[in-house]
Amino acid sequence: MILTIDMGNTNIVIGAIDNERTYFVERVTTNHAKTDLEYAVNIKSVLEIHNIPQSEITGGIISSVVPPLNSTLKSAIKKLFGFEPMLVGSGMKTGINILMDNPKTVGADMIVDAVAAIRDYPCPIIVIDMGTATTMSVVDPSGNYIGGVILPGLKVSLDSLSGKTAQLPYISLDVPGNVIGKNTIDCMRSGIMYGNAAMIDGIIDRMEKELKRPASLVATGGLAKFITPLCRHKISYEDDLLLKGLLILYNKNLPRS
Repeated sequence: MILTIDMGNTNIVIGAIDNERTYFVERVTTNHAKTDLEYAVNIKSVLEIHNIPQSEITGGIISSVVPPLNSTLKSAIKKLFGFEPMLVGSGMKTGINILMDNPKTVGADMIVDAVAAIRDYPCPIIVIDMGTATTMSVVDPSGNYIGGVILPGLKVSLDSLSGKTAQLPYISLDVPGNVIGKNTIDCMRSGIMYGNAAMIDGIIDRMEKELKRPASLVATGGLAKFITPLCRHKISYEDDLLLKGLLILYNKNLPRS
């Protein structure tokens, strides 16, 4: 069993996975002020909640879009388990060609999502990851990573709307019963929920037009489970897609004796 960590700008997703199953997926807040010891305590607490002894964790791998915290998190894992985790980055074997202007600038999470999706879905594939930002990555019919789009995340948009307007409140992300809202809060909920769903539908249509064929559609990220059911396209939701990708990369990059 290995420890998989996806460090995003808002949350750090912590999971435990092996070739048989995913044991848990949990999220803790990304905090630049935390020390390696504090992150070690967070990870240890998550394992204890799920009744997983530290001794069962035999390796670890990190995907990160927050470079300043990489060394802190690596130190936390070393302190807790005694081993150095892998870090997804340039030079790591991924098994896919990245056909981008500068492959080194592509977010690690986008590549890891693509690696997992290619194993389980027929190409071409569009992978939607809804976190602080919403990313939509495209794998072509030959299995090459060819690019995508990056959009403001659902909560980023909502916080901006509420923070920049005097009379619009901060709201919860409940799905309204109707698109046409009858009060301010329901109007905001409709705009943010159905607006994001319509945006994703529209971009999928345009991407499939460029691909000249339908694509497999898979979504992940904490907010995707609320939005994808509102989309007109049939989109598979996998909460642990990135963890599966990290396991694939971990096994692919183990030193061979």
